[in-house]
Amino acid sequence: MEEFDKDFPADDMQDFDIEPEMETDGAGTVDCAGTEMYEHFRFVVDKGQQLLRVDKYLVTRMEKSSRNRIQQAADAGCILVNGKAVKSNYRVKPLDTIQIVMDRPRYELEIIPEDIPLDIVYEDDALLVVNKPAGLVVHPGHGNYSGTLVNALAWHFRDNPDYDVSDPRLGLVHRIDKDTSGLLVVAKTPDAKTHLGRQFFNKTTKREYNALVWGVPDPKKGRIEGNIGRNPKDRLQMAVLPDDDPSGKHAVTHYEVLEDFIHVSLVKCVLETGRTHQIRVHMRHIGHPLFSDARYGGDVILRGERSGSYQKFVGNCFALCPRQALHARTLGFVHPDTGEEMFFTAPIPADMTALIEKWRSYVMTTVR
Repeated sequence: MEEFDKDFPADDMQDFDIEPEMETDGAGTVDCAGTEMYEHFRFVVDKGQQLLRVDKYLVTRMEKSSRNRIQQAADAGCILVNGKAVKSNYRVKPLDTIQIVMDRPRYELEIIPEDIPLDIVYEDDALLVVNKPAGLVVHPGHGNYSGTLVNALAWHFRDNPDYDVSDPRLGLVHRIDKDTSGLLVVAKTPDAKTHLGRQFFNKTTKREYNALVWGVPDPKKGRIEGNIGRNPKDRLQMAVLPDDDPSGKHAVTHYEVLEDFIHVSLVKCVLETGRTHQIRVHMRHIGHPLFSDARYGGDVILRGERSGSYQKFVGNCFALCPRQALHARTLGFVHPDTGEEMFFTAPIPADMTALIEKWRSYVMTTVR
């Protein structure tokens, strides 16, 4: 991670707009407000620095950033001092370490437009809604500098002079994991991103996921509440932490069983909050990991008999859907320009559909 002194011009910062959001493509550097955040800039305050508001301090060191944008970043929890989020009126002190974090990795390389097919559900002058396939990384980052959704967006907007894929004021308002499929909204103007970002921040958007999980939750409809933070035993995982653990962030998921397949079940999950890997972590926490979720233990047989035929059947199911069986099915928000309530639905993709059908057939055969 780079460190910048007070004279760093921050040429690629410009006016910025940040919306902390939910599930991510990989490990970030800072867990800010329960969200994977990535350090973009760092300043170490001089020994002789007099007390000064942090927004005033930063605006003098970031020539292309306005004080208003810096204040917005502070309100979103994206300005940290000594590792803790601060508000605009925080007074910097000698030797304070100030970090500016964003909801996407810092693009170290130029974003190359790539002709990657996009399933565009809706588009107008302000925004675009895309149905992301499983396997597509959202943002370029370590090990994934090409072949991402951002590269695909760069190609899609290649003839649009008003859309700069590297401008943090534009682009994806939220994220989902590489191996999760489903709906994402992209802002095409700074005002649209600010407006949409505020809706996610205030939890007024409507987001519903479908997942196939091991076992059948009891009760079949319920609410999971458990603070989520980095798993101290495995940095690649998130976990439900004790209520008094300061690194855990409040998280709530509502679930409902839609179909019972004896050893697995199809569930609907509605997010009340948006934390990293929230559905995957919460379902595992109540004893029902997502089917085929290797990171959270769902890629082995957790329910059912141990016969050779059953093991072969489940192995075939894993082969049909070799990723966590999770799909961001619906997305609702208020249009940033028109004020119209918009609601989109993406059908469950072919791999999950085939998986569900296979389990449905299994139940019919078993019951008979």
